[in-house]
Amino acid sequence: MKLTKYKHSCFTLEKDGKVLVIDPGAWATDFVAPENVTVVVVSHEHFDHFDPEKLQEIIAKNPEVVIYAPQAVVDQAGDLPIQTAKPGEQVNVSTFSLEFVGGKHATIHAELHQPFENVGVIVNDTLYHPGDSLELPGRAVKVLSTPIIAPWEKVSESVDFLIAVKPEIAFPSHDAFLNENGIQLYDRWHSMAAEKHGITYQRIEGSIEI
Repeated sequence: MKLTKYKHSCFTLEKDGKVLVIDPGAWATDFVAPENVTVVVVSHEHFDHFDPEKLQEIIAKNPEVVIYAPQAVVDQAGDLPIQTAKPGEQVNVSTFSLEFVGGKHATIHAELHQPFENVGVIVNDTLYHPGDSLELPGRAVKVLSTPIIAPWEKVSESVDFLIAVKPEIAFPSHDAFLNENGIQLYDRWHSMAAEKHGITYQRIEGSIEI
């Protein structure tokens, strides 16, 4: 599969000419809706992952696309063609097999942050994207989308998550908060942990084959 990374938590996977889009949120300012999109996964309702305008752009180019998201997103989606993604559910769309895991968004603060739904997804038994959570995939995966900074996350937690999943390749995500100095700092901490545990930590600029 070809993995193409966009800003923040957005990326695409392409296999056999078909495209999967994950978390095309408002902060993915470099994302342009591609053609041949068969499926989109939105992990949860927050604007940096769920942008109705971007979904409309995808649908305009790909009218047969299927979108999966938690019920909270479905409830806000209007007439968008969205189906509910439930933890533990497995679906197959064109060349992609999807397994949804988790169910809960990580908490920023119990008094200030109401519970939100969140689904992670394992794609083709190869790549795991947790959305806004540190839920473990429950199986070995080759590639991990690693959220490296968030209001709900400490560096020690994201590093422990990386070590616990122990993929072959980990790439940073959920990092639109960071300027150049912050990127260098957070990449250094995660790179040190990855190297110690035999993981390749790779910031993706453009596309790679996985």
